[in-house]
Amino acid sequence: MKNDQSVEVLNSLIIINNDRVAGYETAIEETKDADLKTLFRQFIQTSQACKSELVAEVNKVGGKPDEGTRADGKIYRAWMDFKSMVTGKDRKAILSSCEKGEDVAVNTYEKALKDEHLPPSLTSLVTAQYNKIKKDHDTVRNLRDTAVNA
Repeated sequence: MKNDQSVEVLNSLIIINNDRVAGYETAIEETKDADLKTLFRQFIQTSQACKSELVAEVNKVGGKPDEGTRADGKIYRAWMDFKSMVTGKDRKAILSSCEKGEDVAVNTYEKALKDEHLPPSLTSLVTAQYNKIKKDHDTVRNLRDTAVNA
């Protein structure tokens, strides 16, 4: 059924936004830099807003929105915790870890935009969200590139 496949595409985006929220909550705990804490809170707000829009669309077509995170997202956050213990919460290391997560988020959105089951009526919504996620990705990458190792 087309609706089921559309819901699956939207749920993949809900899950990646859940992963981003959980990942940035971990990053906030791991960094000592106030500017990064503020930035990561903004990224959490972005993902929460994206998720809300996606959940509304899934509900609109009678689907069930996913509520969890991916298993590999949990593994990634555990690795990030371990890495920060080893690196002493180094700014560049935290930003590098965040960029890896952002790469996954950007790729998930790109895949959704190419998916034939994404209804044309939702393309503009997903594109707008992709642009926000991509902007966050680029911000993290640029900060990482200018960060100095501790």
